[in-house]
Amino acid sequence: MALALDAARRGWGRTAPNPMVGAVLVRDGDVVGVGWHERYGDDHAEVMALAKAGERARGATMYVTLEPCAHFGKTPPCANALVRAGVARVVIAARDPNPEARGGVERLRAAGIAVETGLMADEARELNAPFFFSFVSRRPWVTLKLALSLDGGMADRAGRSKWITGVHSRAHVHAMRAGSDAIAVGINTALVDDPWLTVRDAPAPSMPPARVIFDRRARLPLDGNLATTAHKAPTVLVTEFTPPARRQALERMGVEVLEAVSLEEAMLLLRGRGIRALLVEGGRTLAGALLERALVDRLVIFQAPVILGAGALRPFDRMPARDVAETTPLRVVERKAFGDDLMTVYAMQELPCSPD
Repeated sequence: MALALDAARRGWGRTAPNPMVGAVLVRDGDVVGVGWHERYGDDHAEVMALAKAGERARGATMYVTLEPCAHFGKTPPCANALVRAGVARVVIAARDPNPEARGGVERLRAAGIAVETGLMADEARELNAPFFFSFVSRRPWVTLKLALSLDGGMADRAGRSKWITGVHSRAHVHAMRAGSDAIAVGINTALVDDPWLTVRDAPAPSMPPARVIFDRRARLPLDGNLATTAHKAPTVLVTEFTPPARRQALERMGVEVLEAVSLEEAMLLLRGRGIRALLVEGGRTLAGALLERALVDRLVIFQAPVILGAGALRPFDRMPARDVAETTPLRVVERKAFGDDLMTVYAMQELPCSPD
């Protein structure tokens, strides 16, 4: 199953709105076929693995990270393909939360195939967290990325944050962007850094992620990088109110304007336009507001071996104060070094269980 999960990751950034899925066929102790969902609309992982195995699939065991689909979508049901191939046993990490697609377990068992579920289920759900979350929530799955100094600063006392972390960390952030539906920043970050918010140091995703700017007073410069490239990548301005003339000017540039009176309403609107995985990259005000309202699901901290000292801007100041005795350690999802920086992924919210 670990091999199947590794295979699934090869579809990173290219399968949405479908999940990433990997499948491995084993017969007499040998791996005879490995498959993954390469891109949306192409064959599913199970079909690729069957094609590679050929006749060796008969009597084999398939390990697959998500329940084989039982419906006709872009492709025929994978459960039917497994039955036709004569697979003897199927081990599934997680059941499919999609009511239209699930049912593969029952179809396989009805055909006399032995089925087991739950092997490495937590890892399989974490890999496709936005997909699973989308069936239980009306807002996007939110990942907040912070680059911090050793003393917890995300910018120096003048508000400068380029570059706290090194090139290896920044390259991984571009990979994170490729696997997201949208990348978000606050207006202060847009004004100070004039970012592009595009995927450059990673394989290009099948669809460029949208750029989202949280900007209460619609101050986004019309001559900045985000507005002037809005015709190349979807660009969304989230604001409380936009004067008609200002709105028309933004929309002529290709910027979509969403008006919301709260972060909660903004999240619902973003999800309504198809954003299921939202990567938030800054700045301090937006990060603090999201943390304060418990709207962060995964907190990704890249900690660099630098000290910013007195006056550094810190993202956690808006969170309610707690006594030490009241605190509960966050679950560490992943920890990895990138050059001299250390990335740690924390679970701020837990994923719902896959349906049984």
